[in-house]
Amino acid sequence: MPKRLPRMNNDEEAEALLKNDLSDYLDPTNFSLVSFEFEPKDTSISIRMSSTLLHTVKEAAKRRGMSYQRYIREAVERSLHERQ
Repeated sequence: MPKRLPRMNNDEEAEALLKNDLSDYLDPTNFSLVSFEFEPKDTSISIRMSSTLLHTVKEAAKRRGMSYQRYIREAVERSLHERQ
């Protein structure tokens, strides 16, 4: 079983970890997919939705560790990508 990465609370703890042999941590379960947003967000929109749907979206975003606005934007981008 691979070693789990320790929880780090500051840069000093991260730097100390990087001084060690990290080969025991190289396992797919220690990594998650990350996406970067490079294009500036220069336009704002307003949408109306039920409070139930918004609550569900916020909970899903929280589980993914992101803001609900970013979660909605990602869902729209994914939907458009699937249409191509």
